[in-house]
Amino acid sequence: MKSYDRDGLIRTDDLEMLRVLKTAENVASSRATVLLQGESGTGKELMARFIHANSPRASRRLIAINCAAVPEGLLESELFGHEKGAFTGAHGSKPGKFELAHESTLLLDEISEMPLLLQAKLLRVIQEGEIERLGARQPTRVNVRLIATTNRDLSSMVRRGLFREDLFYRLNVVPLRIPALRERPRDIANLARFFVEVSSHLNGRNVGTLTAASIEKLMAWRWPGNVRELENVIERAVLFATTDVIDAPMIQIENVALSTDSGLAEDSGETSNPGGMTPGMTVAQAERLLILKTLEHTEQNRTQAAKLLGISIRTLRNKLHEYGVMNG
Repeated sequence: MKSYDRDGLIRTDDLEMLRVLKTAENVASSRATVLLQGESGTGKELMARFIHANSPRASRRLIAINCAAVPEGLLESELFGHEKGAFTGAHGSKPGKFELAHESTLLLDEISEMPLLLQAKLLRVIQEGEIERLGARQPTRVNVRLIATTNRDLSSMVRRGLFREDLFYRLNVVPLRIPALRERPRDIANLARFFVEVSSHLNGRNVGTLTAASIEKLMAWRWPGNVRELENVIERAVLFATTDVIDAPMIQIENVALSTDSGLAEDSGETSNPGGMTPGMTVAQAERLLILKTLEHTEQNRTQAAKLLGISIRTLRNKLHEYGVMNG
């Protein structure tokens, strides 16, 4: 039995995940906007691609943009495009993501990081079905299916005035929550075996299986970094395996649990970062913990966190990319 289906989505034995998949498959044929919520590393982008692959727009390329990875001053141009001379450095015309996604699907990753002013412009595009390039005199009609992802609680952000209520309701037509890996323990073994297969192939290794003891060790971990963390742990084990079988001692899991729950865990009162700075911790580990704890303190506000840390927003983004927590 294969560990994945024809669309590359890993199979699941978890009842809640199966329900989410069924709902996603049912709405894929529509043009309804989908809001995918879940902790970082749960596979929100993979779910978005599953929806697109099962839609009438599947013959066209899915267009994606990470709203947190693009500097605030450039995000509008990236989304809506610009005409020659619209601003300093605009030496030619350029279509934005909306035009590139015409008659296809546009994935707005980390939508919670979009500035309020730009949220208002996005709302108008959704309502009117047309965009205006920066510097353009006439609007352009677009037919785009939107999928947005977030690892934060948007309804809580709305209550705090950090996200537009009208835009939230426009995006929240079909809300889907991707369960955290710790909520679907039945999937851990299947995912681990799948990642062994993939990593062995990609890295030219001859590792084929996991022992019962290694599976037991994986099952005992809470996986604060979710599926992405599991994938990294398995790849590390494959790379350092001395035989074709991975045993428990080869499974190296970080002692410092990194929390990427952000706003989604906030309402339940759950914290998946029990770690603190301890003797013997490396400078790199301490730096990573400090950055993530500061983001937790600022409720994932990267601009405020960078200011508190005394670093630039670009440095903070680079650090988060290095830690593997930039995407959903």
